[in-house]
Amino acid sequence: MSIKINFNGVNHLAMATGDMDKTIRFWRDLLGMRLVAGLGQPGYRHYFFEISPSDLIAFFEWEGVEPMIKKEHGAPVSGRFGFDHVSFGVEEEEDLWNLKAKLEAAGFPVSEVIDHGFIHSIYAYDPNNIPIEFSHNVSGIDVRKEPRMGDIKPTKAALEGPEPLDKWPEVKRITLPGERIVYRGVGSELFQGYEKG
Repeated sequence: MSIKINFNGVNHLAMATGDMDKTIRFWRDLLGMRLVAGLGQPGYRHYFFEISPSDLIAFFEWEGVEPMIKKEHGAPVSGRFGFDHVSFGVEEEEDLWNLKAKLEAAGFPVSEVIDHGFIHSIYAYDPNNIPIEFSHNVSGIDVRKEPRMGDIKPTKAALEGPEPLDKWPEVKRITLPGERIVYRGVGSELFQGYEKG
């Protein structure tokens, strides 16, 4: 059975912070991303900020979390590693310049505007030293519509092209509607109330 999944964006990226107030001040108050949900119990918080109508960024706050070791965006690393940076798209080129001015005025170091051919970007860090990029698509160039491979020695899989290939085992059975159970998790109490024990 061939199954196609229709993605609609990044539901949320989950990051970590040791200081939720500083995180709120940066993401909500400086960048203008609305704080749309907040969960919490003793020992943790989990807050969500609206990037766009379909995308969120979230932060867990745990005691003892320290800011990341600052690393230049895209700089090589060794050892265990799972995250380099996140880039947020902006609608207009002017938005990059406005963000640059806001970040500088607030005392956050920010790069010059960099031309990557298909996007123009600026680079900064949030109060947790999370490396962030803000990007605007260059007019007339859309790698989503016309993919480009600039690697001089691409991997074997990359040479197969941009379209997904059917390389994984075929799905034999999906859970039928009458068999589906959705379990309550943290956050459901915001909309469904608390269960009385």
